[in-house]
Amino acid sequence: MSAIHLPDAAATEAFGRALAPLLRPGDIIALFGTLGAGKTSLCRGVLHGLGFAGDVPSPSFPIVITYDPPEVRLPVWHVDLYRVEDPGELEELGLDDALGAAALLIEWPERLPFLWPETLRLSLEADPPSGRRLTATPPPAWERRWPPPQLTTR
Repeated sequence: MSAIHLPDAAATEAFGRALAPLLRPGDIIALFGTLGAGKTSLCRGVLHGLGFAGDVPSPSFPIVITYDPPEVRLPVWHVDLYRVEDPGELEELGLDDALGAAALLIEWPERLPFLWPETLRLSLEADPPSGRRLTATPPPAWERRWPPPQLTTR
């Protein structure tokens, strides 16, 4: 497990941009944290780092927003499970269908009954007096990619 201090939203987005080149189809990133912790900012950075030039909204209401080439380097499903109340709704999302073909960025993953073993777990929390602390728990699938040099030299 490793921790990184992110002083503000811009640093959180920059972290996401630096993480983007490491993503591969089939990767799953689970983002834990309270409301306002920076999960969507980090996802915004990942998507911009993958080449998306537009606004990146929170998928709180649609629950899943997909991004496909040529807008991004690889297919990505940005998922926000905050509003999911019934476990039956999770099956309807078809997250298993994306595995292998797309990268998954999942906000509020604690709503899932399980996480896939290859999931990179990122937790964001307040880091007083300012900023956030990001704690990463990389799975074996990430052992050659974590910690990425461009993220540890800040």
